[in-house]
Amino acid sequence: MDTIADILVIGGGVNGAGIARDASGRGLSVILCEQGDLASATSSASTKLFHGGLRYLESYDFRLVRKALIEREVLLANMPHISHPMRFVLPHMQGMRPKWLLRLGLFLYDHLGGRKRLPGTRVLDLRQDKAGRALKPGFRTAFEYSDGWVNDARLVVLNARDAADRGADIRTRTKVMSARRDGGNWLVTLRHGDTDEQVRAKVLINAAGPWVNIVMQQALGATPPDPLRLVRGSHIVVPRLFDHDRAYFFQNADGRIMFAIPYHQDFTVIGTTDVDHTGDPSQAACSDAEIAYLCSAASEYFAAPVRPADVVWTFSGVRPLDDAGGGKASAASRDYHIRIESGPPPLLTIYGGKITTYRKLAEQAVEHLGRWLELSGHAWTGHAPLPGGDFEFDGRAALTARLMADYPFLAANNAARLIAAYGTDTWRMLGNARSAGDLGRDFGAGLSEVEIRWMIAREWAVTAEDILWRRSKCGLAMDEAQIAALENWLKET
Repeated sequence: MDTIADILVIGGGVNGAGIARDASGRGLSVILCEQGDLASATSSASTKLFHGGLRYLESYDFRLVRKALIEREVLLANMPHISHPMRFVLPHMQGMRPKWLLRLGLFLYDHLGGRKRLPGTRVLDLRQDKAGRALKPGFRTAFEYSDGWVNDARLVVLNARDAADRGADIRTRTKVMSARRDGGNWLVTLRHGDTDEQVRAKVLINAAGPWVNIVMQQALGATPPDPLRLVRGSHIVVPRLFDHDRAYFFQNADGRIMFAIPYHQDFTVIGTTDVDHTGDPSQAACSDAEIAYLCSAASEYFAAPVRPADVVWTFSGVRPLDDAGGGKASAASRDYHIRIESGPPPLLTIYGGKITTYRKLAEQAVEHLGRWLELSGHAWTGHAPLPGGDFEFDGRAALTARLMADYPFLAANNAARLIAAYGTDTWRMLGNARSAGDLGRDFGAGLSEVEIRWMIAREWAVTAEDILWRRSKCGLAMDEAQIAALENWLKET
């Protein structure tokens, strides 16, 4: 009780982890509390893209698109292991948005954000281009443009890793039970398992995502400053639908858009939906109706029909949108808002946001803290790679080749997976291993005991779900017996 942290952050999603990282790097003492696992809700259930939001141009949200496009360049440079450029194929469909409108939108998209690293838009003849082979024969023309793909769950973990390396206290599976102003500070009661603890902080930041207003009401006993609209986005994963590394951007008959994206070598992810969500955000799940909708929409474009029976996995997340309600869920703004109650002591509440702008949100939130706390240094994350990302944005292939030269017993696909997850930290993880046996038990899909112990010791992994579906996606390639073996090993370790 004697120690008073500068800030306590509620929420271990991308916004909370980003704020913890930025603040720790400016000399502030930080406690971050997450009631579950890092990225266990919305931040691991995105479409895995960082992008300007091409469709937001239709609602004339040029400011949001420009901000996100500028940030896209920053992220490409700072996390080349967990992200990469991706080309998107947008087929023109008769009766949908006209070609002139698509050309205009993509021209703006190419020029609004100071594009430097990515190639611009080009027109494809789908009768000649490889991208047309997977589609129904009636499609003739498409536009191809650039955006970025990111491993969203690892993005959160690596932000938390960097924050912890800079002194932050990251507490997963720790729920904020209550917070009240006491003697000029926040007195916060935390619960971890069956144990309660009280800590003090000079500033409280509510970055609880879909739970932001629940925290306001239940833990703080306050009236939320803004209404919150909860919108569920669901995705389906099916066996690989096409034999190239580009993604598709489809226009649905109902005016919505949908992506079909290469996913972990052998799969395609299709999404997303926009459905108003009621109830506990932690219980978000892809409904049968959403599966049917995504399969039907994809089948309008792909030559081979996509059927519910083809679905090998689904995931859903609830987007917490700062919105007064009304209108379509897909039309609610994805921009973020920082609400400040100056206290004393102060409370910052985060509404909305998207993965692409998480770093900017964190930077602005910490800048606000300068009114109450002494910040050492200026904004710094724009030129600081995440752990393992200290190599050129287009250098992943060369890094994978070097890893295979140093550890020749690694299979090529597993070496590529490790670099895409850990980057230059892979060498620290594998250490002096000279054979596969040095990595300990092999649980399947290339997942070794050494890697699991790294996740537990340095990435806050506890359960098989943490390991197989957030720190990695090895669960996609493992059978029930292998998963059960991992669960048993964790119990015995």
